[in-house]
Amino acid sequence: MTLAEEISKRRTFAIISHPDAGKTTLTEKLLLYGGAIHLAGSIKSRKTQRHAVSDWMEIEKQRGISVTSSVLQFDYKNFRINILDTPGHQDFSEDTYRTLMAVDSAVMVLDAAKGVEAQTKKLFKVCRERRIPIFTFINKLDRYGKIPLDLLDEVENVLGIRAYPMNFPIGIDGKYMGVYDRQKNRVELFAEDTTHGQSERISEIFAPDDKIMINRIGQETFDALQEDLMLLDEAGEKFDKAKIDAGDLTPTFFGSAMTNFGVQNFLEEYLRLAPPPAARISDDGIIEPEDENFSAFVFKIQANMNPAHRDRLAFIRICSGKFERNMQVWHAPTNKIIKLAQPQQFLAQERQIIEEAYPGDIVGLFDPGIFGIGDTLTDAAHKFKFEEFPTFPPEKFARVSAKDTMKRKQFAKGIEQLTQEGAIQLFYPVGMGNDSYVVGTVGTLQFEVLQYRLKSEYSVDVSLTMLPFEVARWLKFDGGEKVTPTSLKGANRGMFLLDRAENPVLLVENEWALGWIRENNAKLIMSATPLED
Repeated sequence: MTLAEEISKRRTFAIISHPDAGKTTLTEKLLLYGGAIHLAGSIKSRKTQRHAVSDWMEIEKQRGISVTSSVLQFDYKNFRINILDTPGHQDFSEDTYRTLMAVDSAVMVLDAAKGVEAQTKKLFKVCRERRIPIFTFINKLDRYGKIPLDLLDEVENVLGIRAYPMNFPIGIDGKYMGVYDRQKNRVELFAEDTTHGQSERISEIFAPDDKIMINRIGQETFDALQEDLMLLDEAGEKFDKAKIDAGDLTPTFFGSAMTNFGVQNFLEEYLRLAPPPAARISDDGIIEPEDENFSAFVFKIQANMNPAHRDRLAFIRICSGKFERNMQVWHAPTNKIIKLAQPQQFLAQERQIIEEAYPGDIVGLFDPGIFGIGDTLTDAAHKFKFEEFPTFPPEKFARVSAKDTMKRKQFAKGIEQLTQEGAIQLFYPVGMGNDSYVVGTVGTLQFEVLQYRLKSEYSVDVSLTMLPFEVARWLKFDGGEKVTPTSLKGANRGMFLLDRAENPVLLVENEWALGWIRENNAKLIMSATPLED
């Protein structure tokens, strides 16, 4: 098979949503229909107490939420699918933003009862800025929710993107019997769910005017469906593939991931409409996936996916050319040629060594500590760098130290590795010894995960004291003078720190304190992200 043929088979997407909209459950059901798993287990299943296959970290299983992106691969009808299941909680939005750099499209999951929620709006905005196609799955039709037409209006009015319903539910609120497929002009009625969503849902296909179908759903339900479809045809959006590709029109599907209602149809339509791997921007111009020269970038680092081996993996998105096991590539940050050993692909925590991969694929590499988020890897004969990853300023801060000073070595290693993953930002207090660090995060839940992982993965109990600061600014003087606690007027109004590159950083409680420091320090330059020299 040629490189172009391999590329055309790939579909790489992220699933985004507000917490508890059913994102992880939908991911699992896609794996069920893809044959990657044979029994689907709900996070909230009371009978089996199974956990979603994409939630591999122990704290995720305990809390019933995703706190880190999972990478899942499977084949379906001649397609190679790469799913990146992202954290829904806003405290872990950094991980989600980085993941969105590695995909070609996104699936937005909405709760039929709650509609568009706060975190959905934030994640949608990032997708829109990147101009990636967005597919919408309105979930939980097995429960009472908002009227389908009202949900479509909400998507358009709140998010500002036009919606084209690919299917439309048949029945009454909370007791839908099937869907009408607008593209195929047919009705699909689902059998009763007797397996609590653990097996594929059996369905029957009917012509839109089939008497047996009308008798089964009832004349009143059939008449209501006809009225809704007529309204959509007359006043709704028209199907436009070009608008979908540009991220201006979202194909919208109704279903229930919990009961497998409409999941298979969604998967097949997504694969038909979603784009194959796209070109990427670099400092050497646009890099097309069909370029024979290999290139990739690191978008995620994860330590201790297998605690027994204390391993560390760097996840790369292949952008062009063919990846081969043990190939030699140029590593941009170190300007060195390195060997890509032990390449792996994943079904959550389960992994297998691979020999080759192609643009769009996600590959995990053994990382001895050389990789960082955003690193570029290229063919040695064609060196360039992909566009920079966005940096997010921390908003919450805490002083962290090991309770047992005899475990300082494990403590330092754990903090360093979690920093390299991008889970936290690390700072060093000036003049306060080296027994504690200051850690910055986007949200407070990250501190809970930090404590949990240091305990479970590094056997270190930590003391964590929240700090009153909410604003961090990187500092330098225009003219080259070094910024120190003594050269900065008002340094005592906050906490003076150094980041990992020994750049000066000041934490203050609010914008008012920041304004005073700005007014009283001539030529001071402040930034919410690290400053370039």
